[in-house]
Amino acid sequence: MAITNTWSVSDMQRTDSDGYVFLVYWSMVAASDGTPSYTASEGGKLRCEGSPSDPGFTPYSDLTEADVLGWVYASLVEGEETPDEAKARVEADRDSKVQKQIDAAATTESGVPW
Repeated sequence: MAITNTWSVSDMQRTDSDGYVFLVYWSMVAASDGTPSYTASEGGKLRCEGSPSDPGFTPYSDLTEADVLGWVYASLVEGEETPDEAKARVEADRDSKVQKQIDAAATTESGVPW
């Protein structure tokens, strides 16, 4: 079975006056294909710091989900990781959890002997 990782942003809070995003709600779901489908998820909220006067500020109306997920990946960095490495680490952890579910299901059965 293949495992697919899906990252998403479900909501953002911003100030009305300048469109500054100060809170991002995100999730990542690892799911196996097939029936049944096994899943493991990670999620949270990211509190953003900064100001609309900061260099590189992107107005709310110009943001894409990819932009905001880039912030999320950067917030997950541990040690000397890059954001892409942090993303891969989270995905590998959740993929491992899904694989354990698949492996357990392959070695167990249910039912009665009569």
